[in-house]
Amino acid sequence: MKIIDRYIGGTVIGATLTVLLVLLAIFSFFSFVDELQDLGHGEYGLPQMALVVVLRLPGMAYDLMPIAALIGGLIGLGGLSERNEIAIVRSAGVSKGRVVWAAMKGGLVVVMMAILIGEFVFPSADREARAVRGLTGNVHGGGRTARGFWARDGDSFINIKEVLPGDRFRGINILEFDHGNRLLRATHATSASYGDGQWRLQEIGQTDFTSGTPVARKLPSADWNSLLDPQLINMIAINPDALSALDLLRYVGFVENNGQNAERWKHALWIKLAYPLAAAVMVYLAIPLVLGASRSVSSGRRILTGALIGLAFHILNQTSRQLGVVFGVPAALSALGPTLLLLAVALILHSRAH
Repeated sequence: MKIIDRYIGGTVIGATLTVLLVLLAIFSFFSFVDELQDLGHGEYGLPQMALVVVLRLPGMAYDLMPIAALIGGLIGLGGLSERNEIAIVRSAGVSKGRVVWAAMKGGLVVVMMAILIGEFVFPSADREARAVRGLTGNVHGGGRTARGFWARDGDSFINIKEVLPGDRFRGINILEFDHGNRLLRATHATSASYGDGQWRLQEIGQTDFTSGTPVARKLPSADWNSLLDPQLINMIAINPDALSALDLLRYVGFVENNGQNAERWKHALWIKLAYPLAAAVMVYLAIPLVLGASRSVSSGRRILTGALIGLAFHILNQTSRQLGVVFGVPAALSALGPTLLLLAVALILHSRAH
């Protein structure tokens, strides 16, 4: 039985990785073409552009994993069916459930690959890609606007104009309010650095409103106590989809502790949890599509079927997510809804397969 498990599971894994490589080649080409518009801006040359495309591959792989799992499952299991190998295994006394479990073992390996990419490779690669993109001179790492980044820390509102390498920052404005929303202090620092868990502000100008009459003062430098740290600032600056589940969980807690709406980040967290599950469901869905179909069905037709289902799932997934944020649907439901719908379809097809 272990030999059968390894053979069927290995076939699913091999086919999935092959499809993933083909999809990555196609989508990386489009990414390369898209990057051409910034070629020559600032210090952004051809080597930097190629590096950005390479660094974006883990993110592409993570997004494409469910589709690759479905098409790979259809191709791998379809090939076994065309060569009558599944029929031979069944005639040897191996139950349908055992064949399904052997295929799902391969699916679980695909799930583990998706988790590893999403948690460890994708976030760090995306940060490096944004750093390289900053060399264009008009892209300032992670969604920077003309007014910089805004964050809230308790009763204080913080604006950071520019994030520099090495946990250094330029143009920091801190507005401190009391519980009645009255402005207590307005502080501007030309620059700041973060080290050993402590902020250090440089070239400070501060206006104090606590006495009723504004009092201005200047300081060369001072420590600043804040729960905000460079990692959280990077979270604010980038697309939530590019964060790991642990980072998202941490930021959701930070936002909620400050009394802010964390729905966008909750949806991103549940999407992050749902994607590996979607890859497993795709493999599970591929099994009845192969076992319930005629052996005369061509590989091209299977690929087309997988591509159409994968595209429909992607559109439904994105639509459900956006509608969930707009209409206040619980994050878990809007994120897991398309995957659970696909699972229900797979269960129905399994019950009808023979």
